[in-house]
Amino acid sequence: MEGRLGIIGAGSMAEALLKGMLSCKLFSSGDVFVINRKNDERLNFFRENYSVNTTRDYKELLNECRTIIIAVKPKDMGELLSHIREYVTRDHIIISVAAGIDTGFIENRLGKGVQVVRAMPNTSCQVKESATAIARGRYTGDEAIKAAEEIFSSVGKVVIVEEQALDAVTGLSGSGPAYVYLMLEALTEAGIKAGLVREISEQLAIQTVFGAAKMALESGEAPVHLRRKVTSPGGTTMAGINTLQQMGFTASIMEAVRNAAERSRQMMIENSR
Repeated sequence: MEGRLGIIGAGSMAEALLKGMLSCKLFSSGDVFVINRKNDERLNFFRENYSVNTTRDYKELLNECRTIIIAVKPKDMGELLSHIREYVTRDHIIISVAAGIDTGFIENRLGKGVQVVRAMPNTSCQVKESATAIARGRYTGDEAIKAAEEIFSSVGKVVIVEEQALDAVTGLSGSGPAYVYLMLEALTEAGIKAGLVREISEQLAIQTVFGAAKMALESGEAPVHLRRKVTSPGGTTMAGINTLQQMGFTASIMEAVRNAAERSRQMMIENSR
């Protein structure tokens, strides 16, 4: 990618994105500037481990960098935008990963018809397997969307959606890793109760979920077809599936996604006040 990159925030998400971009050579370390509000230890960590530029000066970062990733907590977004407003121009591409903050909020605070891209990655970006959805703001051109797509492709798979779909994305893939971890906990404990030692039970649970996901990804077959292939009438898998359905497994997953999506919508309203 052309130009320099600025990252506002120095948390785990910022680090995961930086690692992905550097490994894919989207940017060289010398073309990246990182800033955060007050944690000198994290800035030192970024500088020493990734050889990037660090600064405390928003003006310097905005003057040096055209593409800006904002990776701060939603509650800090309003204050941050007030700090950078005077340095942002229409030439900047602002990419936000802050949950519950829509592009309109950022556009209104920054003014000037700035290009804004909103992204919803998940925690799996730390192992370059994120499922990320991106959406454009009112003034955002194709170049900005392409830039965001390249950035998040460095840490996983990317889909482009309309912004109104991002609440559903939050409920599904944004919160989804936690649902999977909860299932892994349950599978592990079930294996222990069935007679396995914890270490073996956990290994089998993790590999089973990993293998099933890889099969779904690489085979190209719909999950419903894959499930039917391994569910013989009257067999052990059928007995387990019947128990899950009798106890509301599918309904509970659907309700979890719905409630998480609704909470995302509520956060949007709260943050816009």
